[in-house]
Amino acid sequence: MTPRNLRTLLLLLLFAVPGFLKAQPAFPDYGQLYTRDVVPRIDILIHPDTLDWIYNHVESDHEFRAVFVFNNGSVHDTIPDIGFRLRGNTSRYSQKKSFKVSFNTFVQGQKYYGVEKLNLNGEHNDPSITRARLCWDILREAKVAGARSNHVQVYINGNYYGLYISVEHIDEEFVKQYFGNNDGNLYKCLWPADLTYRGANPDLYKFTSGDRRTYELKINEETDDYSDIAHFIDVLNNTPTASLPCELEKVFNVQDYLKIAAIDVLTANWDGYIFNKNNFYLYHNTATGLFEYIPYDVDNTYGIDWFGIDWAARNIYTWAHPSEPRPLFTRLLEVPEYKAQYTYYLRQVVEEITSNPGFLQNMFSIRDQISPYVANDPYYPRDYGYNITSFNTSFESGTGAHVPIGLQPFIQTRNSTAISQAMSTNAAPMIKYMAHNHAKAYQPIVVQAFVEDESLSSVKLEYKFDDGNWLSVDMTDNGQQGDFAAGDMIYTVTLEGKPANTVINYRIVASDSQQAISSKPCNSAEYTIPALNPMKLYINEFMASNSSTIMDEHGEYDDWIEIYNGSNQEIWLGDKYLSDNLNNPQKYAFPNITLDAGEYLLIWADGQPGQGPLHTSYKLDKDAEEIGLFDNAASGYALIDAITYTNQTNNISMGRVTDGAAEWKLFSSPTPGSSNSLVSIPEYAEIQKLLIQNPVLNGELRLNKVSDFAIYDLTGRKLIEVYTSDKLNINHLKSGIYILRTSSGDGLRFLKQ
Repeated sequence: MTPRNLRTLLLLLLFAVPGFLKAQPAFPDYGQLYTRDVVPRIDILIHPDTLDWIYNHVESDHEFRAVFVFNNGSVHDTIPDIGFRLRGNTSRYSQKKSFKVSFNTFVQGQKYYGVEKLNLNGEHNDPSITRARLCWDILREAKVAGARSNHVQVYINGNYYGLYISVEHIDEEFVKQYFGNNDGNLYKCLWPADLTYRGANPDLYKFTSGDRRTYELKINEETDDYSDIAHFIDVLNNTPTASLPCELEKVFNVQDYLKIAAIDVLTANWDGYIFNKNNFYLYHNTATGLFEYIPYDVDNTYGIDWFGIDWAARNIYTWAHPSEPRPLFTRLLEVPEYKAQYTYYLRQVVEEITSNPGFLQNMFSIRDQISPYVANDPYYPRDYGYNITSFNTSFESGTGAHVPIGLQPFIQTRNSTAISQAMSTNAAPMIKYMAHNHAKAYQPIVVQAFVEDESLSSVKLEYKFDDGNWLSVDMTDNGQQGDFAAGDMIYTVTLEGKPANTVINYRIVASDSQQAISSKPCNSAEYTIPALNPMKLYINEFMASNSSTIMDEHGEYDDWIEIYNGSNQEIWLGDKYLSDNLNNPQKYAFPNITLDAGEYLLIWADGQPGQGPLHTSYKLDKDAEEIGLFDNAASGYALIDAITYTNQTNNISMGRVTDGAAEWKLFSSPTPGSSNSLVSIPEYAEIQKLLIQNPVLNGELRLNKVSDFAIYDLTGRKLIEVYTSDKLNINHLKSGIYILRTSSGDGLRFLKQ
């Protein structure tokens, strides 16, 4: 093969090769639902007797059927059959309630602008009705996973119930948006979730507080396997301090948590983990294998106080509860490296976000925007006697009782106190989100990582192939040489492709101008380059949005994936797997089925495994997804074939140009369960090997002793297969156009009247 042809082959192959592990979180736009330009109106229409029942049974989580109406001036939508209930803990007993809206309770899979649930928070403790939104904004500005939020007007049955903050619900949709996968365990952690070690048995972490588990599993509830969180807590609590960085970073995203901890301390979020062992989620990110810490309910912040504590002056290093264990905070600060990084992030948030004049200006812009809606809020005065004067003054001074200080003076005092308490130290460069692509034989190997420091001087990849010598090469953030965008702190390097079964070991080493050096991971990462599908078993075609192309055996139009055996021998699929997450191979196990040479198999990616052995537990995402085909456990679930895609269109499939080919294309005439080359068959083609006496037929198709052929409908479904015949009865076929194709690949379209 010439070098030019090899380069062409590699370009074609890259299209079908999965990209990077999705290491860094994504940040979806605010969009129409969380718009900041206006204060949208949300109407809830519900039977008055049902509403009375809800208010008389404040502890109930029963969801009642209601109608949801959303109007932001640009969008005006009505969504019937939504679920509606109260939400919160102590706030259920306040006069101004908080509400949960669920779009998918009564209509399975229903979403509104990509979300399944909304939290409508009354913020009755906060006279400014702004503290939580500022906290969510800081988290988003700091590039850690935090919910989207905005202010909304809430009406129930036409009556104004006041100004609320609408907050994105943390669930499987949230983690899919931010981390690119939602098949890991998601734990909702409420009081008394202190993350202390209770023993090696995973079931010990299923203990309850009241009528709920302290670590409540929200994804994979049926499996109910707590072994991952038990292992994380074991590592956190029982690893010697000197070994903690190497061991903890195998199971937990430490750097992002240190940044969140710094934000909690700066905003005085005493109702989170560090002080009150409450209000956070842990998600086991299957793309990285690491737990992610996700904040939750940040309304008791910025000086809201029920303890008589001066939160603005509290020491940033001893901020945790003084008499109870908080290992996730205290153990990390025992590590000098982590303490320095925590200090770096705290300074960064103060200097780049909360001390920025634009931040305070935005706070007062929010006040001016929402003031008219507070003035008319009938529930605003009911809990603490607040009025519009309380609202306006609360930004600059306290209102007494549990709000002894105003928003602006708290921020200013807290910032100056925190900076004065921060130790003078230089944190070594912070390295996170390390990833490599899933390069196959001779494909370029791309490695990337997010690296930041105040005075970063170099980022290098140290690597070796097989048992060779260690080599070093510069990684760049200049938008060239494989780097995606200049200045985004994601450093990238591209290495020349290697043959199949080559083992690459690598680590990333970064240094700053003060000669502080970081090297991650402690033990080098390892990747073995797989062969280019020697099995010749392919993901051949798929459709991620099917509304009318082909029905499954239950009469449903579901997503589908076509598997093709391109070899010259049968392949047993019973020990192989299909997944929509390249880091979780075992999501769908093929049944005990053998695929003959040249045969196709349709798998329904419909999230309904109860419908049969060819139905997966997951659906495909039309916006972006990855599909992987994996070998058996003995191979370590080796990747056989994969495709990463974006932006699919309804009833348009994506498939290989010809069966098993490297190049992919979009098919406006999909061919599920049959050859992709069917899309190019001309109508009434003249083919020497196939003689049809009359292209317009009634009951019998007459052939000139052609063997091994099949008849397909125009969706590509194989209807009839014959091995030797000179005539074929087609009376049972409905009138219409069909495709006849021989085993040699020739074919034509014919009309059956």
